[in-house]
Amino acid sequence: MSGLAEVTDADFGTEVIGAGLPVLVQFTADWCGPCRQLAPVLRDIAAEKADRLKVVQLDVDRNPETTVAYGVLSTPTLMVFHDGEPVRSMVGARPKRRLLEELDDLL
Repeated sequence: MSGLAEVTDADFGTEVIGAGLPVLVQFTADWCGPCRQLAPVLRDIAAEKADRLKVVQLDVDRNPETTVAYGVLSTPTLMVFHDGEPVRSMVGARPKRRLLEELDDLL
């Protein structure tokens, strides 16, 4: 999709809930224009913050269990998980600077 690591219903528990770092999950879809706009921003953040933050994406159409479990109703939804719990949820694309500001207290 966008070059970000992709998680699924099957490995969400291992890759996100069981991760040692905070995890930023982009709930996305192939047909979602704003999701595609956000992908390069997330790739940059993933590279810059690799030691403090894991960034992954989950396709809502192919992974309905996780999407429903976390109440995701629109894409892109960004959700930050820390110690297995969702600690922040943001809906919609945003510029890199704003996203980093919103994540600052979690890193």
